[in-house]
Amino acid sequence: MTKTYLKYRSRVTVLSCCLIIAWVGLSARLFQIMVIYSEDYRKQGFSQSQKNEKLLAVRGNIYDRHNRPLTRNIIHYSLGAHPSKIKDKQAFAQFISDATKREPDYYLNKLDTQSDFVYLDRNLRLSKVKSIIEQNRPGLVIDRESRRSYPHRSVAAQVVGFTDVDDKGLIGIEKEYNEQLSGISGWVVKQVNGEGRSQFKTSFPMKPPVDGSNIQLTIDLEYQSILQEELARRMDEAKAKGAMGILMNPQTGAVLAMASLPDYDPNNPSLSPIENQKNKVITDQFEPGSTYKIVAATAAVATKTVSSFDEFYCEDGQLTVAGKTISDHEKFGLLTFSQIIAHSSNVGTIKIAQKLGQNLLYQYSRDFGFGTPTGIRFLGEAKGTLRKTKNWSEISLAEVSIGYEVGVTALQMVSAYAAIANGGFLLKPRLVKQILSQNGKMVYTEKPEVIRKVAEPEIMDIVKDMLVQVVDSGTGTKANIKGWSVAGKTGTAHKFIDGAYSNKYISNFAGFFPAENPQVVGIIILDEPRYGLHWGGYGAAPVFRRVAQRIINMDDSIQYSKPKNNKLMIADQPFKKSNVEMAALNTVRAYSPYQDGYTIVPDVRGMSIRKAKQILMSANMLSNFTGSGHVVWQSPKPGTKKLPGSLCTMGLN
Repeated sequence: MTKTYLKYRSRVTVLSCCLIIAWVGLSARLFQIMVIYSEDYRKQGFSQSQKNEKLLAVRGNIYDRHNRPLTRNIIHYSLGAHPSKIKDKQAFAQFISDATKREPDYYLNKLDTQSDFVYLDRNLRLSKVKSIIEQNRPGLVIDRESRRSYPHRSVAAQVVGFTDVDDKGLIGIEKEYNEQLSGISGWVVKQVNGEGRSQFKTSFPMKPPVDGSNIQLTIDLEYQSILQEELARRMDEAKAKGAMGILMNPQTGAVLAMASLPDYDPNNPSLSPIENQKNKVITDQFEPGSTYKIVAATAAVATKTVSSFDEFYCEDGQLTVAGKTISDHEKFGLLTFSQIIAHSSNVGTIKIAQKLGQNLLYQYSRDFGFGTPTGIRFLGEAKGTLRKTKNWSEISLAEVSIGYEVGVTALQMVSAYAAIANGGFLLKPRLVKQILSQNGKMVYTEKPEVIRKVAEPEIMDIVKDMLVQVVDSGTGTKANIKGWSVAGKTGTAHKFIDGAYSNKYISNFAGFFPAENPQVVGIIILDEPRYGLHWGGYGAAPVFRRVAQRIINMDDSIQYSKPKNNKLMIADQPFKKSNVEMAALNTVRAYSPYQDGYTIVPDVRGMSIRKAKQILMSANMLSNFTGSGHVVWQSPKPGTKKLPGSLCTMGLN
């Protein structure tokens, strides 16, 4: 050993030991990284170099029955590029320019940069970028975003509903069918560079999104607009708190229009009270009053408890039941079954119900669908209120028969009238016609579904004729449409507030047209209209007429049906010849029942007093007479215009 080595031996030894220890340490660390924690570091590396990006599906749209859009997706596309990945920037800029119609230099200037990523254009519609999407050249980045829009604002808003900022349905069809509308989101794996920017690589995996299905409703946009406009108009005229209406095809159960006012704008739902978002036609129940009398009428005819020609003394408009006095809107004397319905006599209806009994009245109430959900696929449906007979009081039979002590929804009531219109079948109401995928494949369809048969068609024809008489000469004359046969029933009910009946009213009218071949059935309801328009015949019936007239004028599919000849029913037996001069009978219908709110005095000369009183009552006139035998003179003279309720004096001999 040299002196030099000996001199530095200790230093060499220390340095060698340090190198050996460092090597051992690095080897151990390398072993730890490459073997022990290899999986963790591999995952960390992937997470830093790759990015899993969600591809949102486009929400399906909602259409009316004629494929008119009730919703829209405002879709925006943004174009970006990785300049370093583009070989021919001039051709690339020209390719983008051909689609967007901007100058190529605009994009060329953006591509002439050292940045790894640059936005070329933003907020572009699909029509402009469709050709770009189809080719998807290397280096191109396309981002797609959307938001929900409702082009018709408040029209059908409570049916359609709206979505939140994440495109999730909150109410209405948007919520009920959210899963079908939403579709299935996809994903794509992108490469991330050292600066944190991501780029698409064709070699990386991706799963394309499945866009949501489109839903076609049974709603008709024009019907819906007409209904809402007329409800708003009458609500303003009557100073009403609210208004509801629904139109339905009685042959299929398809809901053509459904509205509740006040409403809201789904584009800005926060600007209106949450209460306005409710579809009250389905969610809210009310006591209907006389529109419910169809139950007792149908039961009486179906069970042959009462004949169409049976007469009832209506106690001059007052009847005491279980200590409570129930009144008519007029003082009626002797009325036939048909006249009781036509003139909406509470006393007469109660007497019919007393013949029926509790069980039959309850049974037919249930058969018509009251007290049970209709089965429509829509959130929040109320089943209404119909207590079992064991819970009825002494007065319940009378009250239920005239539409009190029961709670119904507008949807239940229109379904019941649809059963009369279609010949006796209670149908399940339908809001959705079909659901189609984005490629047009049918995913789901709803077809007419019969819940039960309420009565035979022959029975319903008799009830239908009674409802036609209501509109022709009874309380519903303001729903009459010249040249068209309309059937319907008026209803007026006190509102039950804070445990007692108040002086606030529900005014409603339910009906259908044309009566011989019903194609539209509907109900109009006014909540707390001003006094005078609180009567169903004066408040709601004119709205039904306006809606029906506008639909008839607009929709050529509503075919004209010649009204039936309204033959005067005299007795059970066929009419036999008599020596009595019958010329007067030929003039009974010579005058229109009403003109501009007036009634036309009919010619009753030559008739018996009984017959004359029936004719005058059908014309909404009071009668007074002197003598006995047949009418020889009358005042006012036939054909005179008088206000309903005017007095006609007759002389008999």
